[in-house]
Amino acid sequence: MRVLITGHDGYIGAVLAPMVRDAGHDVTGLDAFWFEGCTLGPEPGAHPALRLDVRDVEVDHLRGFDAVVHLAAISNDPVGHLDPARTFEINNLGSVRIARSAKEAGIERFIFASSCSLYGAASPDDLLTESAPFNPVTPYGESKVLAERAITELADDDFSPVFLRNATVYGFSPHLRLDLVVNDLVASALVTGEVLIRSDGTPWRPLVHVEDVSNAILAALLAPREAIHGEAFNIGRTHENHQVRDIADIITKVLPGSRITYAQGGGPDARCYRVDFSKATDDLPGFLPRWTLRDGVEELAEAYRRFSLSADDLASPRFVRLRRIQALQREGVLGPDLRRVPASESASADR
Repeated sequence: MRVLITGHDGYIGAVLAPMVRDAGHDVTGLDAFWFEGCTLGPEPGAHPALRLDVRDVEVDHLRGFDAVVHLAAISNDPVGHLDPARTFEINNLGSVRIARSAKEAGIERFIFASSCSLYGAASPDDLLTESAPFNPVTPYGESKVLAERAITELADDDFSPVFLRNATVYGFSPHLRLDLVVNDLVASALVTGEVLIRSDGTPWRPLVHVEDVSNAILAALLAPREAIHGEAFNIGRTHENHQVRDIADIITKVLPGSRITYAQGGGPDARCYRVDFSKATDDLPGFLPRWTLRDGVEELAEAYRRFSLSADDLASPRFVRLRRIQALQREGVLGPDLRRVPASESASADR
């Protein structure tokens, strides 16, 4: 297959693109490259790529591909709050634009990286299935709800979208993110000796390793049409729903000598829910998640040591999406609309 992966230069894309290529498919990326060079360890293998904002994708950019994997997005709640209008523009309207263009280009399979954040807040006594009501509590979560609904309306005999609602992702990627709870807590424990919890530790988080997310996408690429057409799948493992304080406890067991601390002023978090992931395991052919949280913590600790993660890395904007975008805006690289400023204009602003 010829597969276009939007957001291939991001955290998940840096793991997924080599996996799809190694499975024997031709991979082309499409990315705005906001996080170019934000790498821990060696860069993943290069792929042909379109340097393009998702808001500017046209039908002709997509002709000739057999499938689109759409990862590109404002990728978390803090960035979503920075400018909610831009979050909806990119995550909702931009996603629908790509889906419509893919359909017009004759591409049948469209895999949309959605999120369990669209469930928002729920009773921790419930395990939420794909039929649970949406209750987003952030612009990011709401943007995923709107995109899913609009893309669903495009489904027909010639266009098969599938929605993978990923749990909170963790695990090592060359394009590391330290604004993901497990990655952040392990980094803090290893570098400072403290597992710093920023809430009261009670919120529940469904967790999934980045390789399991990538394997789910690969399974969705290869599955029979009738198995995925218009379907939504929660991606994770049901027994990998954890309270934040329990995540911290596992980290202290993997990293003896580290200790749990609580940030001053941390309190309850409205983003608290548990998710049922059995549908993907039962009904998405070829998908079998394999990572446990403890395995992932061990993997992260080993990678952080191998690539000498430091206190400077924790303070740097490179691995935190919000700080990176704010830095690019201060430097005149990104405008207030989150579009790249032409080099000539950026240079004039510097003068």
